[in-house]
Amino acid sequence: MSLIVPAVVRGKVITDNLVSMSGRGEGLLFEAPDPSSILSQLSLGNPGLLKDAYALPFDEVVRYLDQLSSELSYERNDFLQEAMELSVPLADVTRPVLEAQYRQLGSWFTAERVKEVAQVSIGLEHLDGWSERRMNNGSIAAVRAIGARCLHIIAGNSPMLAGLTILCNALTRGDAVIKVPSNDPLTASAIIRTMIRMAPEHPITRHVSCAYWKGGDVDFENGLYTPRNFEKILAWGGYNSVKHVTRYIQPGLELISLDPKRSATVIGSEAFSDEATMRVVARNAAADIGTMNQIACVNARLIYVASGTDEAGISRARRLGEMIYEAMIALPEHLSTKPKQISSELAAAIVGIRSSPDFFSVIGGHEQEGAIIVSHTDEEVEFYPLLASRVANIVPLDDPSDAVSRMTSYSQTIGVYPESLKRELRDILPLYGAQRLVSLGGAFIDNAPAVPQDAIELIRRMAKWIVDDTSSDAVAASESSKHNQQQTLECVV
Repeated sequence: MSLIVPAVVRGKVITDNLVSMSGRGEGLLFEAPDPSSILSQLSLGNPGLLKDAYALPFDEVVRYLDQLSSELSYERNDFLQEAMELSVPLADVTRPVLEAQYRQLGSWFTAERVKEVAQVSIGLEHLDGWSERRMNNGSIAAVRAIGARCLHIIAGNSPMLAGLTILCNALTRGDAVIKVPSNDPLTASAIIRTMIRMAPEHPITRHVSCAYWKGGDVDFENGLYTPRNFEKILAWGGYNSVKHVTRYIQPGLELISLDPKRSATVIGSEAFSDEATMRVVARNAAADIGTMNQIACVNARLIYVASGTDEAGISRARRLGEMIYEAMIALPEHLSTKPKQISSELAAAIVGIRSSPDFFSVIGGHEQEGAIIVSHTDEEVEFYPLLASRVANIVPLDDPSDAVSRMTSYSQTIGVYPESLKRELRDILPLYGAQRLVSLGGAFIDNAPAVPQDAIELIRRMAKWIVDDTSSDAVAASESSKHNQQQTLECVV
């Protein structure tokens, strides 16, 4: 029996007019509704139909999502269980890592989490009414965040991205159409089908849809990617997929782009104070490298270490590399396992540098389980953009500040040890492109989506920020009218 990826459009599950689609990897196929057959149903059409979501009090949004959190318990949710099982051959990660992600989905929708995300990311005063402020010129400016019609082109390296998208859409009370990725085509539909079973007529349920179509179908995309249908396109993914979307951007259709990123680590000389400290540093660095098998943007790939670049320094860097490798291999399987595969280009590059022992030490990697490459100079391996599948490069430095100039606009998460060094670098690293600093070992701290992502306040960007200005003359006239009415009442009394 073939794998069917349903489309879910405004509360309706669609499995008609199926056509064959290709997933990631050789021979991986699934069937999904012919995109052309659902094109007219995907967009909301009349923007006024968002009024029902716009009218929801924030407390009702919280209540709905908190109930959804309970319904997304993996042990009790057959949609999630089915999606996880069917996704194993399509996903980039192994089964234990994938299942752990599915088990976390419900925690994103609890009342406490929703309130925190709303308050930190956008402000409750802008979500539950008009926030008024008297300006210096005497006028009153009232601001409100309004949900938008948004097309979400999400990445598939984690099922959490589908959950994040649905959560953000509910908080802003927008209308979302999710283009699901070929390596995770089922998570979004599993969550939305849970919403339909829970509250089929609720506005939040009715204003989220998902479907699969192959990127690059120009005829289909020309009919969908227009300001008539959407006000914003939010695109995650690789360079080519994001670049492709830009062809449709025009006045009235905004692109919110979460570009491909690479992350790194900066370790100060304090790491080498004693053996025990080195082991703690190695364990934390291993977590940043190996969690989710290094498929995420937040995973460290380049490890800059202030070990020194003389012979003794290289020896220290190599010893730390051995400890990191040991700790990475020992990570629990719900966090990390031997990767599914390693790219042929990366595998060939590792084989190549093994023949240069004067310039590199390669620790592990004989069974494609992951490897730590230690440079014997202060230069990264030439193939560092390929680093993945639990393969990282330790680069020795004389001073940790030398790592600053190595950052670029592609640098997302930078793990730093010790904390004093992080505080020293946090005002300069962003100037070179770094977008998030964390304590070493904290790359996967679960603060999203409350805090900015890729230097973007994502939820604020998803909303439309509407202003109601009342001029000073109108304010004076209104206050005078109230005063006259009060005098009239006093006379009557």
